[in-house]
Amino acid sequence: MTETGNRTRAGSIPALERATGLAWDELRRRFESHGAASLGHPEIARLALGWMPEDLQNPEWWAQSAAIAYEQHAGLRVPGQSSSGAFRVGASRTLAVDRDAAVEAWAAGPGLATEHLGHPASAPRRSRTEKRTFFRFDLEGAGRVEVSGTPNAKDPSKTTLAVSQDGLPDAARIEEWRAHWKALLAGL
Repeated sequence: MTETGNRTRAGSIPALERATGLAWDELRRRFESHGAASLGHPEIARLALGWMPEDLQNPEWWAQSAAIAYEQHAGLRVPGQSSSGAFRVGASRTLAVDRDAAVEAWAAGPGLATEHLGHPASAPRRSRTEKRTFFRFDLEGAGRVEVSGTPNAKDPSKTTLAVSQDGLPDAARIEEWRAHWKALLAGL
């Protein structure tokens, strides 16, 4: 396969290579030798998981990253597109507060908005698990939004506050949405 049609997000390959110690060309050859272009996402991710180094932290996450990069490379999806065909976008920021305080800061600021980029927001839903705190809402005609607070693994006094929007009908407004979420996060 030539590089001409490669639509893989540029930043994902170097990060994948650094984390796994596996060269992209080698991973790509492995995927192609297993006929990955004709497989579904779960099967491609299972292949990738089998190739992850034993000492790698979060091997499932990196296997998903490798599978997505290959799917983008092979033209099975474009950057921002989920395996279901819908589009998603995300942004995050690290805050020097615990996860509940980070999500509460969102709820007391951007979470009060009744619309985002012209799309009415539903009433928010909050939840909490052992690992994360959530603030979720739907956007009429623009999918679902999940704001999650996750403690920083290296420094528990900090939290990664992430905004993930799933269910965009196409890729046309991904960068507009990313800029919107980044601006709201920057204001916290």
